[in-house]
Amino acid sequence: MNKSNSNGNFFHKVATFIVDKRHLFFLLYTFAVIFCIFSRNWVEVENDITTYLPDDTETRQGIVTMNDNFDTFATARVMVSNITYETAESISDTLADIEGVEMVMFDDTQEHYQNAAALFDVTFDGQNNDESSLNAMEEIRRELEGYDTSIDTLIGYDDKVMLQEEMTTILIIAVFIILLVLTLTSRSYAEVPVLLITFGVAALLNMGTNFIFGKISFISDSIAVVLQLALAIDYAIILCHRFSDEHETKNTRDACIDALAKSIPEISASSLTTISGLAALAFMKFSLGLDMSLVLIKSIAMSLLSVFTLMPGLLILFSPLIDRTKHKRLLPNITPLGKFAVSARRVVPVLFVVILVGAGYLANRCPYCYSFTDIRTSKMADRQVAYFKIKETFGTSNMVAMVVPSGNYEAEKAILEELDKYPQVKSTMGLSTMEAMDGYNLTDALTPRQFSELLDLDYEVAQVLYSAYAAEHNEYGEILSGLNEYRVPLFDLFIFLKDQMQSHNINLDGKDQEMMDDLFAQLETAQKQMQNDNYSRMLVFLNLPEEGEDTYAFLAQMRQIMGQYYDDDYYVVGNSTSSRDLSSSFASDNLMISILSALFVILVLLFTFQSAALPVLLIVVIQGSIWINFSFPTLMDQPLYFLGYLIVSAIQMGANIDYAIVISSHYQELKAYMPHKKAIIHALNASFPTVFTSGSIMAAAGLLIGNLSAQPVVSIMGTCLGRGTIISIILVLGVLPAFLVLGDSFIERTRFKLKRIEVNTTTATGSMRVHGHIRGYVSGMIDADFHGTIHGDLEATVSTNEGVEISEGDAEHE
Repeated sequence: MNKSNSNGNFFHKVATFIVDKRHLFFLLYTFAVIFCIFSRNWVEVENDITTYLPDDTETRQGIVTMNDNFDTFATARVMVSNITYETAESISDTLADIEGVEMVMFDDTQEHYQNAAALFDVTFDGQNNDESSLNAMEEIRRELEGYDTSIDTLIGYDDKVMLQEEMTTILIIAVFIILLVLTLTSRSYAEVPVLLITFGVAALLNMGTNFIFGKISFISDSIAVVLQLALAIDYAIILCHRFSDEHETKNTRDACIDALAKSIPEISASSLTTISGLAALAFMKFSLGLDMSLVLIKSIAMSLLSVFTLMPGLLILFSPLIDRTKHKRLLPNITPLGKFAVSARRVVPVLFVVILVGAGYLANRCPYCYSFTDIRTSKMADRQVAYFKIKETFGTSNMVAMVVPSGNYEAEKAILEELDKYPQVKSTMGLSTMEAMDGYNLTDALTPRQFSELLDLDYEVAQVLYSAYAAEHNEYGEILSGLNEYRVPLFDLFIFLKDQMQSHNINLDGKDQEMMDDLFAQLETAQKQMQNDNYSRMLVFLNLPEEGEDTYAFLAQMRQIMGQYYDDDYYVVGNSTSSRDLSSSFASDNLMISILSALFVILVLLFTFQSAALPVLLIVVIQGSIWINFSFPTLMDQPLYFLGYLIVSAIQMGANIDYAIVISSHYQELKAYMPHKKAIIHALNASFPTVFTSGSIMAAAGLLIGNLSAQPVVSIMGTCLGRGTIISIILVLGVLPAFLVLGDSFIERTRFKLKRIEVNTTTATGSMRVHGHIRGYVSGMIDADFHGTIHGDLEATVSTNEGVEISEGDAEHE
């Protein structure tokens, strides 16, 4: 009992300090807000989610190797519809002459011209965000004005900027929805600005402190502020309503102190279920889960900090206006729903179990996808629209890169020749397949005689060049034995010749020099993309989709072929390998999140309700909402990006279970002094404003993201979150009450007791002064911490830290 008293005194002392030092906190928050306005620009955003793959996956290792060793030049697929082939040829020549364009691929095959539509594969001499590529892309658009054009390219395309613009729009619309919801559920119109200021500061604090993580994903950066609003707004509402209750009988300062002292443990306990669900994400092998977990948990922490230390001062500041703008309750009671739960208590659980079994089956057959390239969203960017138009006419090309140790041209040629025999391969590209001139490929090895004839050089000059090359590579035996049969790959010889000319060791005439300069420019481009001292890269274009068992099986076949020529240190990299690695980690991540999120939440519920059965009941209801949510993709035969399931299921379990907790808590309290059937009706009426407020805001936020974001990953997460929240609200209002009434005896039999404050039962009539927590009937029912005078009848349990204190006038006391 002493420990409990100490806890109460502690929270009261903390609340008193915060309220009395509110001006200091205003000053600190002013400095923090100014700091965060600048520090939010320090946050680095990662747009490539493959960087969050485990380090031991082939895709991750291959991507790191490619990024460290090769340049990947910008490309564009340009489709011009409703033109003749002759016009297409003219356009191809025009595009090829644009400065910054390295190459345009176009021919009369069906891959580039069909149904009066031409497809130009354009390669630029810079990367996606280089100035030369941006200028060339703008020039292409100008040249094609007036044509029916579709352009699929990443040049100038910035996910971060696009998402920021989308989220700004979403947030503006969400604010109007929140204003409407808060107005409906508030007790005073002036409460709304207090809530908005508190949340705005919390959101800015979270965005401004993300730099402590160094770099965060574009997903976390874009949706954190909206999810923070949806997840944490009810914390501020709890404190606001507490303040209104206390302010009925106390002055502003005392009401704020008592409200804060009581709200700190209540809000902290409520936040634990949300934090538990988010914490489960941190255990994913795919470290994007850890990224989102850290950012979102920090957003909850910032919301708690703002509610506990900023909002009390705002409540006092706005208190006069709050008093003047009070209004009657705008939300209706839902008594009919409570009566339905009572009358259908034997039918609803049976129907729910049947639906639960079906939903579980359908959810487990959900058509997951691990690449979002082909996902259509409600809103699509111009690039996405162009991609699908080109796909409908010319299909898509699944490109896979093979990265091998450099220097073995014969092995590279043999690998590509063998792969070209497979029907799954559309085409291949590598140095060994690139034609140099006169039928020779870049990696063909030529003798000095063949080289001199190829370039029309004097044989003696060719011999000198070969001698210098042999000496440079310490192959003196070739010089001593004669150079007639000495063979050197064309590519290596051209690179050596380029170095010698740049060092002025070899000089050519003007015409020959101009020809060699053009050749060297092409070789330099090829070298940047295909080879360096450590690795060579080859490209394979598959006739297979980006994901699927057939694709994954052929990737294994490719590795087997490469393994015949290389011992290790070789990689197959592409969207298909990324999908394969993501799918292999999905099963374990899914199991881990499902178990941990449920386990964490159950532990919180066990401590909250002190019953073994009730937490399981609540988990079953919310898990049912998750299964029903993810049965929709199966029913509609729509692919679901796997991240949507992993992240939304964790959030849904951690956040939406709060709705079930609110109803269950009210029911457990009310049934102590009224019949169960009546208690559930009153519990639903008391809980509805909280459930409506939090649930409608989260559902609106999710659906806005789903319908207004063109980024497939973000859009899918928003749609699933909004739909899941609506389903959770329906279940906790329509199914949970029947379970609570029907299973009440089982819940009670599994209850365990924790040490409580001793309770004295008091019966009195007349005028009395009571100091303590009253639970029972006082000229009607009351359950509150009470400090004041009662005139009437008292029949209730009264608990207090120092025993029951009753100052009676003419009261009769038992």
